[in-house]
Amino acid sequence: MRLKVVQKIIQIIVLLALATMPAAAFAYVGPGAGISLLGALWGLIVGVVMAISVILFWPVRIMLRKRKARREAAASEAQETEQNARPSA
Repeated sequence: MRLKVVQKIIQIIVLLALATMPAAAFAYVGPGAGISLLGALWGLIVGVVMAISVILFWPVRIMLRKRKARREAAASEAQETEQNARPSA
């Protein structure tokens, strides 16, 4: 009984493998189609890389903005204390 089930599974796998194997097309693919394919592939690769880099850089960008805001706040506070420390003329 188990042997028949295994044989059926093997038959299905072989049938699917044969059904998905391409036959020879004997068709001419010109250089324009190849260049178009390469352009689309480059666009896809660049898009994926840009998406990943934006996702990875986003926390760094937020950290840099917070650091800049702290520096500006400290500089303005120092400027205010310096102006308050000067005697009025």
